[in-house]
Amino acid sequence: MKDVLRYKDFIGTVHYSSNDDVFFGKLGGIDDLITFEGDSVDQLKKSFQEAVEDYLEICGSLGKAPHKSYKGTFNVRIKPNLHKQAAHKSVELGISLNQFVEQAINDKLTGTSHSPG
Repeated sequence: MKDVLRYKDFIGTVHYSSNDDVFFGKLGGIDDLITFEGDSVDQLKKSFQEAVEDYLEICGSLGKAPHKSYKGTFNVRIKPNLHKQAAHKSVELGISLNQFVEQAINDKLTGTSHSPG
């Protein structure tokens, strides 16, 4: 699992620069580039929360939605054999390939498993 911070439905990546001796990151799930940094973990967390608050304030003043909008469609590149296996399994289950992939993603995110049919 990647190192991330969470605050107010925002997620931020966390990295460390040994050259600069600083922790740094950026907000994910937004259309803009918002970064933060700190010399300690506590300072990094504080900087992250301040970045979120500042970003929310800026978006509010501009009348802009802060989160990236998601359409619900995306392209996935997988190995041809895996694509074939998934397509065959979806036929066996009597569902579309899209439904099969959606269930697989949901199962992975929730830690559950759907039973066929």
